[in-house]
Amino acid sequence: MPQRYIKKILDARVYDVAIETPLTEAKSLSKRFGNNIFLKREDLQPVFSFKIRGAYNRIVQLSEEQKSKGVICASAGNHAQGVALASKELGIKAVIVMPQTTPEIKVRSVKSYGAKVVLKGDAFDEAAAHAQELIKKHGYTYIPPYDDPDVIAGQGTIAMELMWQFTRPIHAVFICVGGGGLIAGMAAYIKYLRPETRVIGVEPDDSNCLQAALAAGERVILDEVGIFADGVAVKQIGEYPWEICKDLVDEVITVSTDEICAAIKDIFEDTRSIAEPAGALAVAGIKKYIEREQIEGENLIGTLSGANMNFDRLRYISERTEIGEKREAILAVTIPERPGAFKSFINALHKRSITEFNYRYSDNEEARIFVGIQIQHGGLGREELVQDLRENGYGVVDLTDSDMAKQHIRHMVGGHAPHIGNEKVYQFQFPERPGALLKFLMSLGTRWNISMFHYRNHGAAYSRVLMGAQVEENEMGEFEAMLNKVGFRYENMTDNEAYRLFLGAGNGGKSKD
Repeated sequence: MPQRYIKKILDARVYDVAIETPLTEAKSLSKRFGNNIFLKREDLQPVFSFKIRGAYNRIVQLSEEQKSKGVICASAGNHAQGVALASKELGIKAVIVMPQTTPEIKVRSVKSYGAKVVLKGDAFDEAAAHAQELIKKHGYTYIPPYDDPDVIAGQGTIAMELMWQFTRPIHAVFICVGGGGLIAGMAAYIKYLRPETRVIGVEPDDSNCLQAALAAGERVILDEVGIFADGVAVKQIGEYPWEICKDLVDEVITVSTDEICAAIKDIFEDTRSIAEPAGALAVAGIKKYIEREQIEGENLIGTLSGANMNFDRLRYISERTEIGEKREAILAVTIPERPGAFKSFINALHKRSITEFNYRYSDNEEARIFVGIQIQHGGLGREELVQDLRENGYGVVDLTDSDMAKQHIRHMVGGHAPHIGNEKVYQFQFPERPGALLKFLMSLGTRWNISMFHYRNHGAAYSRVLMGAQVEENEMGEFEAMLNKVGFRYENMTDNEAYRLFLGAGNGGKSKD
C-alpha cells in the first residue's frame, strides 16, 4: 500500500499556493552536538506551517459540484488556516468551525483569508460534531486534517523536496506526529527512495498516540492528551496514516514539555524563528537521539513544521527552557533563621550561579528557600550540588522534576509574616551579568536579618530583586548607608500597597513601623 502513494505525491498539486521551503543547517546545534543537523523550514509557508500542502491538494481535486457547495473543517489551528487559504486561492466557499475558546489571533487569521468562522462549543469534539451537522444541512465537503490519502500525499511533497535538496546519505529524518498525516506522507517517499534512512517520529510524552499504537500493534485511543503542544494533541493515530506508519516508521521518541521549550530556544538561536511547540518536536527528538546513541558526524534532518505561536506563551516557555536543557536545578533548601545564614549558604554553592531565589520569613528557627542554581549542560553536577549542600548541613529537597514546583509553587512562595516586626522592603535593580547576584548578596553583610527575598533571572539586561530586612527605626541611616555602599540602584517599597496586602509583616499584613 505505501508504494501507491509515490505517484500521488509526485502528482500532488501544492505549488499553486505552497512554496518549496529551504533546508537550512542549524549551525549552532550542529557544533554543539557534533553532528550535521538540518531543518526543513515549513514555518516559512504562507500560513506558517506545512498544513497548506495537504489542504490544497485535497481541495483542488474536488469535483465541480463539490466545489460549488463549499468546504468545511473543524480546527482551531494550522489546518484551519490551510483550508482557508487554499479555498481562497480556488474561489471556493470555506466554513471553519472552531471552539469558542480559540484565541482571537487565530480567529482573525482564518477570517483574513475570507473563510466564514463558526464558533461552537468549548472543545474540539463539540466543534467537530457541529461541523457534521452543517454538512448534512448544506452539503459541504469535509476536509480532514490528516486521515485522507490526498492530504497525506500533499504532506509527502516535503520529503520529495528533501530528497533532491540533500543528496548525501541521511542517517535519520525526525518528524513530529499528531494524527500522522505528515509522517505517513514523508515516510512513504523516504523509504521508497532511501530505505536505509531511518524515519523517526517525535511525540510529546503525554500525547504519544503513534508510539502507543506501535507498541500494541494496532491503533489505540489514549485516555487523555496533553495540550501544551496543541498542534499534535491527538488521541488516536489516523487510519490511513497507520497503514503506512506501522511498516515504515523505525521508532518514536517522546519528549517532555521542558525539552520542547529548550528546543524552541535552540531553533530561535539558529534561525531567529520562534517555533510553536509542535514545530519544535523534531529538534527535541534529535537532541535526545544523539544523547542516547552517542553518534558523531551523522547527517540528521528535522521538520520545523510550524511557527503559529501565541505570543503570551513565550514567558512560560522561557521559564522552562533552562530546565529543559538540564542547566538548572530547582531546590528547596532549609537554612537557619539567623543573620548571616544567606551568606553562609552562598559560600556553600562554591560560586555556582543562582537563577532564582525565593524566600519569606516563617519562624524563628528555620528558613526554607526556593532556589534555582545553574548546573552544567545535560544535568551534570546536579547530584554533586545536592550532596555538597547536604554535607554542609542543609536539608535539601530536589524539585527539578516536580511539575507543580515549576508551574505553581515558584510563583506562590511568600505570604504574610505575622510574627516579624520592623520589616523594611526594598527593590533593587542591577545589570544582569555573571556573578551580579552573588556580589549583591555577599555585600549585604550579616548585621540585619533578611526576612524576604525574591529574584529571578529573566534574561533581561537588568534584574530586579525584592528584599525585606528587619531594621529598627534608629538604624535606618546606617542600613541605607550600607545599601549605598553596595552600589546598586534601590527604592524603599515598605509603603507599597501590593506589599502590604499580600506580603506585609506584622498584624493584618502591616509592618510594625
